[in-house]
Amino acid sequence: MTHTSKTQSPAAEDTPLKITLIYALIGGLWIIFSDRWAAALVTNPVALTEIQTYKGWFYIMATALLLYLLIKRDMTALQENEERFRATFEQAAVGIAHVGLEGQWLRVNQKLCDIVGYSREELAQLTFQKITYPDDLEADLEQTQRLLAGEIETYSMEKRYIRRDSSIVWVNLTTSLVREPAGEPKYFIGVVQDISQRKQLEEQYHHSQKMEAIGRLAGGVAHDFNNLLTVINGYSELSLNRLSEADPLQKPIREIQKAGERAARLTSQLLAFSRQQILQPKILDLNEVIAETSLMLKRLIGEDIELVTFTRANLGRVKADPGQIEQVIMNLAVNARDAMPQGGKLTIDLANVELDEEFARRRMEIPPGSYVRLAISDTGVGMDKETQKRIFEPFFTTKGLGKGTGLGLATVYGIVSQSGGSILVYSEPGWGTTFKIYLPWAKEISETVPTSHVPKIYPSPGTETILLVEDESGVRDLVRDTLKEEGYVVLVAGNSAEALRLCHQHPDPIHLLLTDVVMPGLSGPQLAQALLPLRPHLRTLYMSGYTDEAIVQHGVLEAGVAFLHKPFTPQTLTHKVREVLEAPAYTNP
Repeated sequence: MTHTSKTQSPAAEDTPLKITLIYALIGGLWIIFSDRWAAALVTNPVALTEIQTYKGWFYIMATALLLYLLIKRDMTALQENEERFRATFEQAAVGIAHVGLEGQWLRVNQKLCDIVGYSREELAQLTFQKITYPDDLEADLEQTQRLLAGEIETYSMEKRYIRRDSSIVWVNLTTSLVREPAGEPKYFIGVVQDISQRKQLEEQYHHSQKMEAIGRLAGGVAHDFNNLLTVINGYSELSLNRLSEADPLQKPIREIQKAGERAARLTSQLLAFSRQQILQPKILDLNEVIAETSLMLKRLIGEDIELVTFTRANLGRVKADPGQIEQVIMNLAVNARDAMPQGGKLTIDLANVELDEEFARRRMEIPPGSYVRLAISDTGVGMDKETQKRIFEPFFTTKGLGKGTGLGLATVYGIVSQSGGSILVYSEPGWGTTFKIYLPWAKEISETVPTSHVPKIYPSPGTETILLVEDESGVRDLVRDTLKEEGYVVLVAGNSAEALRLCHQHPDPIHLLLTDVVMPGLSGPQLAQALLPLRPHLRTLYMSGYTDEAIVQHGVLEAGVAFLHKPFTPQTLTHKVREVLEAPAYTNP
């Protein structure tokens, strides 16, 4: 909206002057020429008087008609302009308002009423200051003062209004000042555009970027800790195996082992949040998953909480890791239980939903399409908006000290994301919380992913030669000691260059490459490819503290890839080594 210094257009101001001048000109010409013509044509004074009388009446009627036509024309034009203005004002796609110098709403269109949630009558009793979000008021008032002082002609700003229902709406406000012809301020004109959706998308984008950054950090931390825990847990197990049951060192070492196992569970949750876990996806019917976990859920939440489940016929199938989905349900049930210390109701509801483009635009992380919606609701204490913004962050918790790790919901977030889905939260303080999980329909109509099998119990001793490549010295020493105790010949390398040198120098067969995935120089998969021409029958077992895109795609191991996840125990290591060595028709990837 541009600045104006007058309340009327120049054409509107000139209309009375034009009518007056036309009237004076026509009247003067009529008097001069009609009197001369009458005197020249009529010599009888009586007749001349009558003619002049009729002439006067004719002049009055003619000028009256002329004035009528002129005024009607201008009134019609004015009315048309007024109708066009009113139509533009009322039908505008943005809110428009005339605001008094004290902030009172003088005139508003329907769009503005829709934006702020008030009727025209209600706004007439308010000022813009009353419905402006307190944090934004000072900046708005500062700009209006600059308008009044003539420093600027218009200004634009993003601000928040408090709607009638107490919700917040973000708007882009453009304001200018209308002045009297003499220059005195008359009223403000404001153009208001609702930008709430844009702000929501920006907030979601920043949140997703933040979660991505935290996820990378969590994955890196988990990777480092998994190396440490491999050493701690591994040597704890080796030490216990070497000690007699009566040895006084048994108890403290077992405590070390228990602490290491608890720490391993924490790093597993961190990896789940950072979407770096190994998945075993299957085609699932969530009706069956809910039915199978209901009894466990009832025991978990206690007798003072009622469990209500709604399954659906013809529910779409999803592709996900069943163990991970069960963990999602359990974690959300625990969260709901803790939010209802006095008891309440936990509701699990399944449904097929079709998410359209509009929903996808409002929720950046969800593409449009067919989904199975898993909704888990409680009647607990609920959460405010600020808490909702942080609930999926690792180690964020509203529980008391020692009552939670802060990883339960972070784990849920990571599992759902890694499964190709999205999770949304709806909550109000005092009104409970609902988590809605959207998992895309599976494209496959039958099970295509092999189910996991229980590892065979292989005889521990071995005589094969193993090339061990690990850049972490503690892990390297543990694996070397464990394998040597089992009878293997172990060639040890701290990086890929050493491994290549050993492979060239060793004259005898090498049966297995046991390598870390992420290392300085060549990565584990790159090293395996480099060794393939030299040792075409060499088998490979990868080990790592987190998944890597070199061997894992979207959390699923590539076909034919053997993987040992850190932290592992000596027993797990020896079993996995035998499994790979004795696997039939093995091909080095």
